[in-house]
Amino acid sequence: MDPQEWLAQYEKRISEVSARAKDASSRLRKVGVTVSSPRGEVEVKVNAGGVLEDLTLTPEARTLESHELARLILDTTRRARHEVSTQIAGISSKYFGEGPALEVIKQHLPAGVPVIKDRDDDDYFANPPEITQ
Repeated sequence: MDPQEWLAQYEKRISEVSARAKDASSRLRKVGVTVSSPRGEVEVKVNAGGVLEDLTLTPEARTLESHELARLILDTTRRARHEVSTQIAGISSKYFGEGPALEVIKQHLPAGVPVIKDRDDDDYFANPPEITQ
């Protein structure tokens, strides 16, 4: 292969990689998600960095004890962050394929989100909440 042909192929490849990187960057900037708690008392919005951008509490949130509401906010935020991270991994995989870079991204994904379980009466009375004064 002559040097001119090699250089033309090289420049073409660099141009393709650059275009894919710009497209991926554009898509990554748009990543964000809004997630609601299972019964809708809490709604959170997080951006691509997992930063909480908005928090909405419905009137039903007032029926919860403060520790239950705090747990619900944290659980909902974790779910939202997990969804955002999954979106980022999907975009990265699409544009850059499997490889060391994607493995680094996957290593930094949040751990599994705990399942929120409603307590039934039997569980409540068997394990009552701690009452403090």
